Amino acid sequence: MGFELEKFKTQGVKINYYYVCKRKLWLFSKGITMENTSDRVLSGKIIHEDSYKRSKNKEMLIDDILKLDIIDKEYVSEVKITSKMPLPDKMQLLYYIFYLKQMGINRKGKINYVKEKRVEKIELTKEIEEEIKNTLVDIKTIEKANIPPKFIKLSYCKKCSYYEFCYVKEEE
Repeated sequence: MGFELEKFKTQGVKINYYYVCKRKLWLFSKGITMENTSDRVLSGKIIHEDSYKRSKNKEMLIDDILKLDIIDKEYVSEVKITSKMPLPDKMQLLYYIFYLKQMGINRKGKINYVKEKRVEKIELTKEIEEEIKNTLVDIKTIEKANIPPKFIKLSYCKKCSYYEFCYVKEEE
């Protein structure tokens, strides 16, 4: 039996958070959204909105779940401020490409790193398709959990909008 995307489809931001921090993903999935309190996120949104204004197909919503930054006949493009989180950025875009492929739409991907004035091209492979399927299953497991995943201290925690949630003492 094949993979049923309908049972596992999710927002692209959740794919990104899965690769950044599973605890952040869990908090976000429970409706705890701290992004609106972060100056870094606000700055990123402003840069994002000002970038690629001439693109005709900018910010397209698919199935009320995927928000594509830019799409054309050949590429789905994701706008990112910097390449500080390359794996989450790539996997989010590869998920979009995977999702579109399930709809019969084949595209390649481009990540536009605005501050670096750099573009990275990516393509979906069979191996990555399997990784995405496994990631989607794992995301559902994390979302269903009653408690968040254990706190793991990462190098970028202090810059995270969810920082306060992770540095509150957990009960053992």
